[in-house]
Amino acid sequence: MNEILKTTLIGLFFGTFGTTIGGIIGIKFKNPSYKFLSFILAFASGLMIAIVCFDLLPEAFLLSSLPVAFLGIILGIITMIFCDMLIDKKFSVKRKQNNLLKTGIIVSIGLALHNFPEGLAIGSGFGASLTLGISLAIAICLHDIPEGIFQSRHQVKCAR
Repeated sequence: MNEILKTTLIGLFFGTFGTTIGGIIGIKFKNPSYKFLSFILAFASGLMIAIVCFDLLPEAFLLSSLPVAFLGIILGIITMIFCDMLIDKKFSVKRKQNNLLKTGIIVSIGLALHNFPEGLAIGSGFGASLTLGISLAIAICLHDIPEGIFQSRHQVKCAR
């Protein structure tokens, strides 16, 4: 099988598998405690910070230069600030329903923008080495479980 197709299928599997498992957990546990949800979020963010700091950034520094890597980080931050400002301007009325809608739209934009680099990270990881690609795919799968939990919880809350 072609290497690009194999990498694409592995990335697709791990990305959707983690989100699906998270969605199932989010729906099965009707009223999870805030302590449990906080633990899941802290685990996912800690996992991704570790992957970024110990795998992705060193690899980016080896492949390019420090200014180019920091430029990518800064562009990502500016993009999310810009999206937040646009959505905030659109939903400036301070009603609870608008706040929930604003949060949902920002999360959707963030997830869409965030899933693209996840795929690039897995593909780049496989391009660098097989072990880096597999470790990134597994880490992203684990990271996507809380995303699925919170997406399903948000859908249930908005449906009420």
